[in-house]
Amino acid sequence: MTDQKARTSRLVLTALFCGIILILNFTPIGYIQLPLIKATIIHVPVIIGSILLGPKIGAGLGFVFGLTSLYNNTAAPSLLSFAFSPFIPVPGTHAGSWEALLIAFVPRILVGVVPHYCYRLMKRAWGKRRGVLALSLSGLAGSLTNTVLVMNLMYFLFRDAYGAVKNIPVSGVYRAVLAVIFANGVPEAIVAAVLTAAVCRALMKFSPAEP
Repeated sequence: MTDQKARTSRLVLTALFCGIILILNFTPIGYIQLPLIKATIIHVPVIIGSILLGPKIGAGLGFVFGLTSLYNNTAAPSLLSFAFSPFIPVPGTHAGSWEALLIAFVPRILVGVVPHYCYRLMKRAWGKRRGVLALSLSGLAGSLTNTVLVMNLMYFLFRDAYGAVKNIPVSGVYRAVLAVIFANGVPEAIVAAVLTAAVCRALMKFSPAEP
């Protein structure tokens, strides 16, 4: 593939992934409302973009993902939306917190970075022999990056408010956080692993834009 065709392919894929993120944002399957938090599959195109297009574009896609989180938690707040939007008052106060922006953006940007380096590391170690496994594990790592960082940042920044919302003592908040990671994060990660392997394999075959 010539340099010009490679640049065009990367541009097309970047626009495609941005479009998918935005489409998912405005459809029910993008953010699935659970009793306390919104589960998501929007991280999947970010993970795929990270692997195929590199960490810089992946981080940009992650930023777009963060914007969708900020928008959704502001426009259609749930009980924990104060942790994702500074425009939603923290329970027990009359104002939001700028620290919500850290949760909305930092984990999502890293979702666009971690899978790329995971895939490169495994590809260097295994070569092409276990390509599907490397893609699956990279998708798993990207998804868990989102869940683990979001929930742990929520604990460190908003543990009192989290406990108030769930009506549990502060001493029990981290157990509740771990429960969400295992109950929501693990199924999300498995779905991300399967989709990442399937989509990346197809795109690498028909449009090899991998950096």
